[in-house]
Amino acid sequence: MDQLEGRNPVLECLARGRRPVRKIWLDQGAKRDDKIARLLALASERGVPVARVPRAKLDQMAAGRVHNGVIAEAEPLATLTTLALLDAVFDAGRMPFVLLADQVQYEHNLGAILRSALGFGVDGLVVPTRRGASVSPVVQRVSMGAVEEVPVVHEGLFAAIKHLKRAGVPIVGADMDGVPLGEARLQGALALVMGGEGRGLSPTLRKHCDAIVSIPLHGGLESLNVSVAATVLMYEKRRQDGWYAGRS
Repeated sequence: MDQLEGRNPVLECLARGRRPVRKIWLDQGAKRDDKIARLLALASERGVPVARVPRAKLDQMAAGRVHNGVIAEAEPLATLTTLALLDAVFDAGRMPFVLLADQVQYEHNLGAILRSALGFGVDGLVVPTRRGASVSPVVQRVSMGAVEEVPVVHEGLFAAIKHLKRAGVPIVGADMDGVPLGEARLQGALALVMGGEGRGLSPTLRKHCDAIVSIPLHGGLESLNVSVAATVLMYEKRRQDGWYAGRS
């Protein structure tokens, strides 16, 4: 079971309905506001039991993490492979847009990447099986419900790249010495590869990329936070796709 911590993750899980929520624990001292009212209504609609407990109980369950007076137990996120993800995207008649994140250590960064990935219509996020942050309660809270919609594939990145290349998807890595973003071609099928905090792309991973792009910066900065850089790249890719035409 997954433990969801915070009002927004629990609400998003209930509202999106991608996986069952089994039980909710609610701070017995919580004042009824719009979010609590909606949470209770959705829980009632879906037959999810709600236990009102002392806040100290929630503090203990969350082991000191932020929970905002709400914790839920939900079925684990669906597991998926890169090959299955590609099959699903092609079956839906879309050109794949996949993000690969290597050795992203900080949970807040991974959660922020997932949130941006949902906003820019990324088909899936691939993370290594052994390196980097896992999809923890913190990641799920920071993602603000994005984990319910954006598939997360736990797979070796080299294996994932192999499947992507066989499917004809270009692999573009992000690093400081790459082609300036404004000169890079990102339209159509694409897999973006982000390195970890402070490390960038590993030399071995770079060799598997078809191109390397960089984000030109002002003020003497060499790089951006990985979640911010990923967001900039996702925006530019969608801009080149003409994705914003007619959107308000």
